[in-house]
Amino acid sequence: MSVSVAGRSITIPRPTPITVATWLTVLVFQTVLVVTYAAASNAQIGLFHVYPFVWINLSLWVFWQTDIPTADRRQHALAGSIAIGYFAILGFFGGLYGWLPLFDHPEHHLQYFEQMQGFDLAVTLPPGYGPALFYVSPTLALSITPYALIGYLTLAYLVYVTVLDAANAAAPGILGLFACISCTWPIIASAFVGAGTSTTLVAGIYAQAYELSTIAFVLTVLLLYWRPLE
Repeated sequence: MSVSVAGRSITIPRPTPITVATWLTVLVFQTVLVVTYAAASNAQIGLFHVYPFVWINLSLWVFWQTDIPTADRRQHALAGSIAIGYFAILGFFGGLYGWLPLFDHPEHHLQYFEQMQGFDLAVTLPPGYGPALFYVSPTLALSITPYALIGYLTLAYLVYVTVLDAANAAAPGILGLFACISCTWPIIASAFVGAGTSTTLVAGIYAQAYELSTIAFVLTVLLLYWRPLE
């Protein structure tokens, strides 16, 4: 089957029986996880419980379908450096980590972190959101949730592959890489949805943040996977 994406004709091969069986197994396992969690916690299943598996499953699909282009060592080093920096930016704006401001009064600072500092592993969160690792120190806070960590690693991997493709396409391709919306969109989307600002607009959409960030993630993956570098 062929589809047109960004002016390019993309051929989608028919899945093999092994592929179908593998994905059915994954989906059944995830369904059992969610149903078991809902039964144990007396919770009603909704879209909130589905969002993290959209991130996780799409990420699995990307790693399954995306091969690393051939390139020399220098190109791999360049692509790796850019991908690491890209992940760091996404992680900061997406809430994986952040810097904590010091309080004006040292006694308040000490009292707060005596209660909050250290590691905490949250195992009672819904599947996909947990188990989540949290860490608080006087200057650093971590909030590592499985779906976000996997999703941002996937975007960084796609950027890594994209840089290698652009390097193989020569200098104009590299310039086009940093001008394309598919590369800047996830940073803008993460900053808009996950930065935690106090503006009226962000406060108004906070209740829909998971839905919006999931839509942004899906669109970003599609844009980076089918990327026009010409």
